[in-house]
Amino acid sequence: MNIVNQTEIAALLESLPGVEPRLVVSGNFATPWELVRILDETRSRCRAFVMNPQRGWPVRDGFVTESPFVGPGVRHDPSLDYLPMRLSLVPRLFAFNRPPDAVLIHTSTPRNGKVSLGIEVNILPAAIEEVRRRGGLIIAQMNDHMPYTRGDGELSVETIDYAIEVSSPLPSPNDRAMDDEANLIGEHVASLASDYSTLQMGIGQLPDAALSHMKHFRNLGIWSELVSDGVMHLEAAGALDRSRQIVATFLFGTPELYEWVNDNPRLTMLRTETANDPSRIAEHPSMLSINTAIQVDLYAQANASYVRGAIYSGFGGQPDFVSGALHSADGQAVLALRSWHEKSDSSNIVPLLESPVCSFQHSVVVTEHGLARLFGRSQRAQARLLIDEAAHPRARDELHEAAINYGLAST
Repeated sequence: MNIVNQTEIAALLESLPGVEPRLVVSGNFATPWELVRILDETRSRCRAFVMNPQRGWPVRDGFVTESPFVGPGVRHDPSLDYLPMRLSLVPRLFAFNRPPDAVLIHTSTPRNGKVSLGIEVNILPAAIEEVRRRGGLIIAQMNDHMPYTRGDGELSVETIDYAIEVSSPLPSPNDRAMDDEANLIGEHVASLASDYSTLQMGIGQLPDAALSHMKHFRNLGIWSELVSDGVMHLEAAGALDRSRQIVATFLFGTPELYEWVNDNPRLTMLRTETANDPSRIAEHPSMLSINTAIQVDLYAQANASYVRGAIYSGFGGQPDFVSGALHSADGQAVLALRSWHEKSDSSNIVPLLESPVCSFQHSVVVTEHGLARLFGRSQRAQARLLIDEAAHPRARDELHEAAINYGLAST
C-alpha cells in the first residue's frame, strides 16, 4: 500500500481506462467523501456504483450513479441507473455485467498489517475481489475515526494499492423523536419475540422501536444486515446470548455505537451474499425478521421502494429476510408500518398497489392499531384482518368497499 496525496489520487483516477470507467464506492454512512470529491473534480465522465448514497453525493451530467438501493443523495437524479435486485444477489453483478475498474473504500487505520472496512462491509468484498482479478485499482481513504470491525471486512494492507489519510468523524442518521405511534408499534412487534429469538432489523425508526421493548428477553440472537444502537442497548441490558456472535453487514448509528463496535469481539461483519443468504437465515430457529414498508395492499403485497411512482429506496434485504424467516423453524416475517400518512392525509394500507411490489407473504403486518396475523389465512381472511386489525379506522369503510369489488369480501 502506498500512502499518497490528493494530487496523486487525481492522477490515478484520471488514468482509469475508457471514457466512462466504473468505480464501486463505499456507501451509506461510510462514504469516503474526500475520494468522492476528488473523483467528481477529476473525471468529466464516470459510473459510480454505490449503496444508499447520502446527501452531498455528486449529481451532474457525466456522473452516472448505479445503485440497487437509492439514498437521499440521488432520489431526484435524472441520470440515476437504479438496479432492482435483492441485496443478496448484488455482488454477482461485478463478475457478470457491471465489472469495476476501481474500488474506492473507507477504512480504519492499519492494525497488525490489516485495515477494516468498519461500518460498511456489504457488497465491497466481492467488488474488491473482482477488481483485483481484473487488474484494477483499490484506493482507500484511511480514517482514524473509522472503527475496526472484525470479519469479512478485514483486509491486508497489501490488498490496497493506494491510500490517503484523513481524520474525520463519521456521520450518523438523523435522530427522529420516538412518538406515541412508533412506540406502540414497537410494543406490538416486541410481543412477537420470545427468549432465544434471532432478530433481523431493517432500516428505520420502527425496527428500532421494537428493540426498545425487548430488553426483558434473554438469550436473543442477532443475524441482521443492519445493526444500530438498539442492539447495543440490548447487549447492555443482558438480553443477548453471549455465546452467539452478533452478525451484520453494515452499521448505522450514533458515535457511541461506533465506539462500541470498535474491535468488539462480539461483532462479526459478514459480506452481503453470506449475511443475506435466505438459506443461512433459515438456519436460525425463531427467526424474527422486522422490516417496514411505505404501503401494503389487501393482497398483503408490500411496496417499500416507490413514492408517487418514483424510486425512493429499493428492495434492499427485505425479500431475502422475509424468505429466510418464513423457512426458519418458528420463524416470522414481520412488516411494521404506520397505518396513516399524515402529510398526504391518506391510508398506508391501500386497496391495490400501484407501485412495484417489494415483498409479500409476511407472517404479520403490524401498525399502531394492532397485529394482522396473516400466515396460513385465506386471501379473503387476510384482507379482512388487514382492514379490521391494522388499517386506520378512517380508511376501513373505503377498504371494505374495495375488498367487495375485488371479491375479497361479501356485502
